[in-house]
Amino acid sequence: MHNNKKLGTFSLFNLWAGAAISLAEIMTGGLFAPLGLLRGILLILAGHLIGCLLLSLTGLIGFREKKPALIASRMAFGRYGSYLISAANIIQLIGWTAIMLIQCANSISAITSKLAGFTGFALFVVIVGAIVAVWVFVVDKGGNALNSAAVILLFVLCLLILGLVIGGRGMVSSPGTRSAATTLSVGAALEMSIVMPLTWLPIISDYTMWANSAKASFWGSFSGYFIASSFMYITGLTAVLFTGSSDIATIILHLSIGVAGLLVVVLSTVTTTYLDVYSAVMSILNIAPKISKRLLILLISALGTLIALFFPMEQYENFLYAIGSIFAPAFAVVLLDYFVFRADRSTTTFNVPGILSAVIGTATYYFFMKLDLPAGSTVPSMLLTAVVYIVFRSVLKDRNAQKC
Repeated sequence: MHNNKKLGTFSLFNLWAGAAISLAEIMTGGLFAPLGLLRGILLILAGHLIGCLLLSLTGLIGFREKKPALIASRMAFGRYGSYLISAANIIQLIGWTAIMLIQCANSISAITSKLAGFTGFALFVVIVGAIVAVWVFVVDKGGNALNSAAVILLFVLCLLILGLVIGGRGMVSSPGTRSAATTLSVGAALEMSIVMPLTWLPIISDYTMWANSAKASFWGSFSGYFIASSFMYITGLTAVLFTGSSDIATIILHLSIGVAGLLVVVLSTVTTTYLDVYSAVMSILNIAPKISKRLLILLISALGTLIALFFPMEQYENFLYAIGSIFAPAFAVVLLDYFVFRADRSTTTFNVPGILSAVIGTATYYFFMKLDLPAGSTVPSMLLTAVVYIVFRSVLKDRNAQKC
């Protein structure tokens, strides 16, 4: 990947499956429990279908142009306009690094407390943060086989956990237990399913640019993330409905698979979070290409670790919606410019119509959230952004024609 080795469909499948196999996905899937099993699964699959299509189409741009994601975004927003996307991406990736470390450390602490009477949240945050940094260095030097092996092992272990949960081994309380006050609308559920693939939109081309074909770029990315992320969401949903809890540590303890469970917790965090760290580094290099990559890997890992010690996890859902509100409209402009207008604006300073359209799209994202539409907020805000951008470009074209 990073040593100029081309990636085939299987390698990209493993890469994005690894990104999807995480505690965050299980936790988010657990939020679907008020909808019941069938409706929950249908909305998980529908949302992931939309999100993964957008993800894979964006990755196709990176493959065709042979440019990392946020360099490619210059084609839509201009050189300095792309820095705005880079800055937003760096913030969300450091945020994800912190969230993943928090979830991992909490789970390890809960398991070790029960098994050995030892807790140490801060210590586990630092240890796993260090492991993530090392993993980034290893994969950056061409250790893709190690990451692929870890992903395959994780998938097998998660299948084992799901099987035991459905079989009743992980029963924490009566099946279907959930607060009577807890509700989730169809639109909100669809949005939470779409938004997870969207978090990877600004970085997918960092990896698909190394694909050996357009087919590998699209289908490797799509199938890897769709299958693994949907599976993790459904695991979280099923865990709540069958055990009364989506807390992976609680389930692992009731399943009596301590060592294997700890392996799932740590590996799932590492195979996802290293992508966050590496891509934050790539985004910074988009702005300041002369900074040492090695130094940036250490700094981003350290910063994510530090924030993990203080981040308020009750803001997790708001964090997800903030990501969707920024990247859905922005990449509506990127996709429209590339596939419809077939324009390359990378030589301009700012693509003002594109930036204004994205800002309007972000504002309307929250408006659509308040309306709580069955279609969610992502699709309507992207469609509106596209319409606004088409109008802006038409007006600009007419004015230029009149000047001539």
